[in-house]
This record gives sequence, C-alpha cells and structure tokens, in this order.
Amino acid sequence: MKVGVVVFPGSNCDEDALHVVRDVFGHQARLLWHKDRDLHGSDYVILPGGFSYGDYLRCGAIARFSPVMEEVAAFAKRGGPVLGICNGFQILTEAGLLPGALLQNAGQHFLCRDVLVRAEGHASRFTTGLSRTASFRLPIAHMDGRYFIDEGGRQRLEDAGQVAFRYVDDNPNGSLTAIAGVVNVAGNVLGLMPHPERNAESLLGNLDGRTVFAALLGAA
Repeated sequence: MKVGVVVFPGSNCDEDALHVVRDVFGHQARLLWHKDRDLHGSDYVILPGGFSYGDYLRCGAIARFSPVMEEVAAFAKRGGPVLGICNGFQILTEAGLLPGALLQNAGQHFLCRDVLVRAEGHASRFTTGLSRTASFRLPIAHMDGRYFIDEGGRQRLEDAGQVAFRYVDDNPNGSLTAIAGVVNVAGNVLGLMPHPERNAESLLGNLDGRTVFAALLGAA
C-alpha cells in the first residue's frame, strides 16, 4: 500500500505518521507538500497533527484551501481512504469532508496527556477488528478538540453509526457526548483527535496506538 502524508506549514506530526506507516508497518510512504496537486499514486492519505498555518483564523481554516486539499477531496469522493489526526481532523471538518466542528476545549487549556477511547459505531474500514468493549490508551495534544455539531446532526451521526471513537470515563475537552472521532457517511474518511501514531512502539511503553493504527490502516 502507498500512503501519502500531507505536510502543511506548521505540521509537526508528519514525520511521526510517516515513520509508523513505513518503519513499523512496512508500507510505502511519502510526504506530500501542501502546494502539490498530485497525490503521487497514494492509496491512502493521512492529514497529520500539528498547527497548520499557526492555527490563525481557526484551526484548519487556511489549510483547507491548500492546493493539495482539492486532490484529497477528489480522492475521498472516489472512495479513497483519508485519515485526519488532530489538526487533520480539524482540517477535514473545515473542508466539509466531515460534519461538525472542533471548538476550543471546555477548560480553555491546552491538553497533553493520555486518555482512554473506545471504538464505536458501525464497523468501518478504520475500526474493523477493534473490540467494542476494550479501551485503548492514546495521547492527546490539542487546544481545540471539543467536537460539536447541532442536535439534528448529532442524531444523524448516532443513527448512522458515524461516531467511530468515544472517550471513556473522562471527556477531557468537553466534546459533545464524548465524541473522539467520526467517519463520513461513506465510511472512507475518519477524523480522530487522539494520536495513535505517538504510542505505536514498545519503546514508548504502550502499544495501544499500534493496535489502533493497524486497524486504521486496514492491517488489523
């Protein structure tokens, strides 16, 4: 599988994602510059975490206009799998590829710690093989991670099984109904606030991220 990892000015988890895809899971992977209009044959696209364009205006509000996003949107429309992690999630909502928005954390503080999440909703290509009863410990690092959507939108998400991940026991940022990740209606675009690429090796003392990332890549 060929995986493209998009790099925006301010991305800081692009190399982490590239390393996990290439060196941990053995897939072909390359970085895609935000000004590119070519996904270079990628079978899978990742929008990594970071602070694209310094989070000016709103998180992801400028990055969604980068030339590469036209190709990402077209790729997603064709059914190509797209994963947005943290800032990538924010960009996907700004680009209209996922419903809802990411607002400032309820406590108005930057959060950087481990949280417990659980896979939920209908089985998608991103969550097949993940237990719906087990919890996974993953790191978060964000200021604007509070997922919000209007009540009608929330009900549609729940009814369609589009809530892919939910925080367990602790809702760190005040997200609506503790939502940590959602997929689009077609099930090929996922936004996820926690960072599974940051704890995917035994050296880091926790392999939960590897389990989740394997599922995200369809390798579980």
